[in-house]
Amino acid sequence: MCGLLIFRPCRSLDAYIRYYWILRSREELSTLTFPVGCPQLIFHRNRSLYISELRTHQPQFAISGQVNFPATLQSTDDTEMIVVVLKPHAATLFDIPISAFYNHEIDGFDLGDSDLNDLARRVFDAGCAEDGIRIIEQWLISRLNEKRIYDFTRIGVSLSMLFSDCKTTVRDMAYATCLGKRQFERVFFNSVGMKPKEYARIVRFQKSLWFMQTGNHDYMDIAFNSGYSDQSHFIRECREYSGLTPSKLIVTQPIYSDLFSSPV
Repeated sequence: MCGLLIFRPCRSLDAYIRYYWILRSREELSTLTFPVGCPQLIFHRNRSLYISELRTHQPQFAISGQVNFPATLQSTDDTEMIVVVLKPHAATLFDIPISAFYNHEIDGFDLGDSDLNDLARRVFDAGCAEDGIRIIEQWLISRLNEKRIYDFTRIGVSLSMLFSDCKTTVRDMAYATCLGKRQFERVFFNSVGMKPKEYARIVRFQKSLWFMQTGNHDYMDIAFNSGYSDQSHFIRECREYSGLTPSKLIVTQPIYSDLFSSPV
């Protein structure tokens, strides 16, 4: 038995949280994951997933930052997990120093944040995963740091530009936010957890996944519309972020763009 449930955040958190999902499984699972462009809070209420490339299990309570590599996640026959998928630039609103988690999944208990530790324990002790989501939402609302809204809004403008046109330059994004290029890069990195030029590569890759998800297998067309310089550039970056060429990827597993799809 395997079940995936996806939940929309409450209205108070809709601007900051993309969605929550719960996975329950009594089967052995293995799935290839890619850089998605969004930080995540991960709560394993039973056994945690195994990351084969790193030869280690995820922490029971993990905070996943921005990553630039694929990973194969494997589960045993007893999985129940809750994942909070944040907007790309929302983590700092909850005083989570996301820039420190670049290419890492950190054990939340290692941060020395008593509020975070208490949250995780209450989620693990909840009667069911759905109750766990309600506990998480209450915590997020109480944790929201409105002093950081200004930078959140400015970086949101730059992300909207990038999502609309993957060829948008860092200089153009800086200009739109009324910041100098270096200051913009610093604020972007602190908010998103990845430098803007590298994050733009993740956005291009996710946009190409979206085109393949919709049935487009014209790689030259995908490359042009996703912001790549040519078809070879697209194939090279697809291999870097998924471990496979586009032609092999489409026959390996269903294609899905986390960043450009709305599951709820």
